[in-house]
Amino acid sequence: MAGKDVYVDEDVGKDDPSAEGTEQSPFKTLLFAHIQHPPTPSEGPQYFTRKSETGPVGKDGDPAERHEWKPATKSALKKVTNLYEQHKKKVAKGDEIAIREKKEAEKRQESLQEAMKIKITQDSSLPHATKILLNEKDPKIVKLRSGTSEKDVDYSEGRGSRVRVTGRVHRLRTQKDVIFVTLQDGYGFLQCVLTGDLVKTYDALTLTLETSIEIYGEMWEVPPKQHAPDDRELHADYYVVIGKAAGDKEAITTRVAPDSDPQTLYDNRHLVLRGENSSSVMKVRAAVLRAFRQTYEEISPSCLEVTPPCMVQTQVEGGATLFAFDYYGEKAYLTQSSQLYLETCLPSLGNVFCVAPSFRAEKAHTRRHLSEYTHIEAELDFITFDDLLSHLELVMSRVIEIALAHPQTAKLVHELNPAFKVPTRPFMRMKYADAITWLREHSINNEEDEPHTFGDDIAEAAERKMTDIIDRPIFLTHFPVAIKAFYMKKDPEDLRVTESVDCLMPGVGEIVGGSMRMEDYDELMAAYAREGIDPAPYYWYTDQRK
Repeated sequence: MAGKDVYVDEDVGKDDPSAEGTEQSPFKTLLFAHIQHPPTPSEGPQYFTRKSETGPVGKDGDPAERHEWKPATKSALKKVTNLYEQHKKKVAKGDEIAIREKKEAEKRQESLQEAMKIKITQDSSLPHATKILLNEKDPKIVKLRSGTSEKDVDYSEGRGSRVRVTGRVHRLRTQKDVIFVTLQDGYGFLQCVLTGDLVKTYDALTLTLETSIEIYGEMWEVPPKQHAPDDRELHADYYVVIGKAAGDKEAITTRVAPDSDPQTLYDNRHLVLRGENSSSVMKVRAAVLRAFRQTYEEISPSCLEVTPPCMVQTQVEGGATLFAFDYYGEKAYLTQSSQLYLETCLPSLGNVFCVAPSFRAEKAHTRRHLSEYTHIEAELDFITFDDLLSHLELVMSRVIEIALAHPQTAKLVHELNPAFKVPTRPFMRMKYADAITWLREHSINNEEDEPHTFGDDIAEAAERKMTDIIDRPIFLTHFPVAIKAFYMKKDPEDLRVTESVDCLMPGVGEIVGGSMRMEDYDELMAAYAREGIDPAPYYWYTDQRK
């Protein structure tokens, strides 16, 4: 605007459409003033500036000078001119990109319109397609074709099995005349190759990750120097989209991107589970649970699996971590542990174990604080403390042995944790008092940054540091009475401590806890009193001591 005066107040101005660049409604920066009122070679606008609140005052200290409008300095105009030229280039590039994207969108829309006209049908003259899961490798069912062929799919010589598979699109790669789709069905992965008219349909051009699809085709070996799951692929001759997954902003890769913050991943766990890492964790978890059940079945004497209640009226690990709720007018809790219930089964069932959820009301964001987790617990009859330690070492070692004997599980374990090592036996045995001495000797302090003393509840950081330095499994035993549960038996040779144990693993920390139980009625009643626990709800547990 030739001859126009434009005003900039760096303190109270605004760089938004509500500002007019007048004395009453100034801009905040010279750059925004240039953008709104560009300079011209001849009669460009004149720019006036001030700092009405922080600008310099007069010699006599009069703040009124701050309100004077002064022409912008040459140095300020020179600087803003460079910034303005950069802004114009950026705008021009943005316009160019917008035009190009518009043309591409129009071209894609035309392609999609044409693609809607292309219909694929299944060729009834082709061999029958056998329905298989993606991990099917039986050569009697799946025969792989090798070599080359002038046709994408050719059953004339019967060299490759024609199969039908269903799954979800896990990976997707599009080239000029071919689409590579990696399916997953929870059992395995299979690369499928789409060519010809199969890649020209509307469904093909709009294919998205996690789309459910059924594909028919011939099984081939992967060509030399190429890679695919299990070194095989399916050359498609027909497919049907069962359910199309969302794309764009609702696409799975947008909602659970690899760099998403943890809370976003927690809120979308149902989608995170579709990833290879999370699904591998679930498969290993299932294998470990199977291994525990097999171990408890095969050891002598064996342990019988039982199912104790999750809704209880008693505490096991301290009242502060109980989830309370109203049970038909009575106070009840979600169980912290099933071990006391397991003890009631021993007289008639022998040794028992359970795989059940436990709950701890500990609101913290660490891997040691879970509100709900799967708890594997066992209760053994007529044993000594040494018997307990031997049992724990046997069970843990055997579970790992069984799990790793399964090739697929072993593969997943080493993919998830390449540094995993099978724990060496025998496990080291260290009393709590000796651990306190070891920590002091190695200058590993407690959480108050003071040397450890007898009676400290050794924190996870110190415990892990000790375990990692020693670098072998440790049975840490004989914890003080004051820091352990009320029902734990005291050591007859040292009444300050209990016959209790935590198993510590290098790189992990505590993975197992256990103890002997008080068998004396009077001692148990005294323990209730010491912890301020009303024994009435525990009548069924106290009865075991009568």
